[in-house]
Amino acid sequence: MEIVNFSEHIIFHEKAEKLFLEQKALIEVVIPKADVQHVGSTAIPNSLTKGDLDIQVRVKPEEFLSAVHALSKLYSLNDGSIRTDSFRALKDDTTDPLLGIQLTVINSEFDLFWKFRDVLLMNDSYRVKYDELKKDFEGKEMDDYRVGKNTFFEWLMQTPEFKSLR
Repeated sequence: MEIVNFSEHIIFHEKAEKLFLEQKALIEVVIPKADVQHVGSTAIPNSLTKGDLDIQVRVKPEEFLSAVHALSKLYSLNDGSIRTDSFRALKDDTTDPLLGIQLTVINSEFDLFWKFRDVLLMNDSYRVKYDELKKDFEGKEMDDYRVGKNTFFEWLMQTPEFKSLR
């Protein structure tokens, strides 16, 4: 059973930003045309965070399989995540902070992470609502938090801000 805990963004911001820049440089060497974005709560000032770094790597459809191959040399596949022809999750549990990579095909069904970040940056009341959800799950099971988080993001996808992003 995995328990979820959250901390203030400021505690992890500097480490997360430094690791993001390092990893972005590595990723751009092996996938030069990739759009590499810092996503997740460490990319959103004043938010609560689990303290891990999330990076979204966006590629064109014809680049996806070679990107999976290239990133698999740098990171472990996240076996606990779904795998499709337009999405792969990878990770590195040896970094500080821990690292999650979401590889997506641009404009595919999973090309959402940058949109979630941007919507939370656009509307602070949504960030506050998300933080309240996190507080409700503090010290509870990760699987339960993931269900609540998914419900929140389904709601967020219906907002005018989300729908305005292309």
